[in-house]
Amino acid sequence: MSTPAPADRLLYTPKEAAGVLAIGRSTLYELMAAGAVKYIKVGRCRRIRRSDLESYVAGLSPAA
Repeated sequence: MSTPAPADRLLYTPKEAAGVLAIGRSTLYELMAAGAVKYIKVGRCRRIRRSDLESYVAGLSPAA
């Protein structure tokens, strides 16, 4: 069982970001592919900014 990544980091790997959001890694990749979660590429690696995770969560609407 992995622990969530520290909140003071600026960039997260997809695995760490999925842990922070409490969702599966494949779900995160689907959100990235759909453009719902923005990411950057550093070489061949994908990284997600903390601010982009916060923007994604802020844009979620509560279930009715």
